[in-house]
Amino acid sequence: MTSPELSLLAELIGRPSVTPEEAGALDVLEAFLSPLGFACTRMAFEGDGSYRVDNLFATRTGSRPGPRLLFAGHTDVVPPGDEAAWTHGPFSAEIVEGVMWGRGATDMKSGVAAFCAALARLKAEGGLEAGTISLAITNDEEADAVNGTDKLMAWAHEKGHRFDFAIVGEPSSFESFGDSIKIGRRGSLSGRITVIGRQGHSAYPERAANPMPVLAAIATALDAPYDQGTAHFQPTNLEVTSIDTGNPASNVIPARGTLRFNVRFNDNWTGETLTSEIKARVAGATAPGTRAEVEVFNPVSRCFISEPEGHVARLCDTMERVNGVRPKLSTGGGTSDARYIAAYCPVVECGLIGASMHQVDERVPMADVERLTGLYAEIIGDFLSGERA
Repeated sequence: MTSPELSLLAELIGRPSVTPEEAGALDVLEAFLSPLGFACTRMAFEGDGSYRVDNLFATRTGSRPGPRLLFAGHTDVVPPGDEAAWTHGPFSAEIVEGVMWGRGATDMKSGVAAFCAALARLKAEGGLEAGTISLAITNDEEADAVNGTDKLMAWAHEKGHRFDFAIVGEPSSFESFGDSIKIGRRGSLSGRITVIGRQGHSAYPERAANPMPVLAAIATALDAPYDQGTAHFQPTNLEVTSIDTGNPASNVIPARGTLRFNVRFNDNWTGETLTSEIKARVAGATAPGTRAEVEVFNPVSRCFISEPEGHVARLCDTMERVNGVRPKLSTGGGTSDARYIAAYCPVVECGLIGASMHQVDERVPMADVERLTGLYAEIIGDFLSGERA
């Protein structure tokens, strides 16, 4: 193993940076980027009901003015689970037959290592002089995501940093390397509905107000379609995830019950308009003698889209030239930290195939990491040149 990207990836995997424990992963990146001329700023955010998180912002401005590119990623990983179930240790970075094993190998220490190595390659070739390259790296993407990218971007904006385009190194390929990028994500809204009735004996229902039929009616009302989808997004869907009463007795009508839900919504909606729609449906399904309270959990993840023209089209041109296939433009999947970056500039997610992420035996073919490094180098070079590929 001689390539800079694989050496860096192995060092990052060896740091057990389970959210929010940074475990020295950001030290590794700072040590790699500083000799390339990047000014590195370390900062910790805390509060807002979440844990303290370490973050890294690194930036380098070339000798000539030019476009401004941001790369965003995370060094934190999900817990490994039962370490005895792993074929190779979750933080071992063992290499077997061209495959590197370990937590974060796919999601997404590989993307971070590949981008940093691409910068080293371009620096050696004099390819970083026409513009500004910045990196926003957090250790809080896999859990609360409160004291990470959101606050890091706000800090960078306050300090005067501006970006023309951003790439998030999350796994985005579906079946083959480079076959897809994500240009947007649906929003996500979660909440709880509490229906309050009146407790009573099941033999005397006239003396009680049962919340359970109301909860059933509310679940049915919430399940009805919200829209037919949009140009870039599939239809909004609300899923009821639990209905609970905490009632251990079979002959007691409960006093209250709760329903929890999650909505994945497209660009027909904002958090505010969707909340209003949910409240209207709940009110229409609530029976006399009961009342319903709707609570929406914060934060609500916004829906965003980066239009396929401009920088997105240029990136697709580069990928088609390098891979021989033009990537599909996807908005599927859950949420990512790209939702925080979209408020400042167009953003895409572009990375490896995510087949083993979050699984026992997470691993990545080493050839794919080297291939991603080459792709990132071409993307950065084309972006800084300001020319269409």
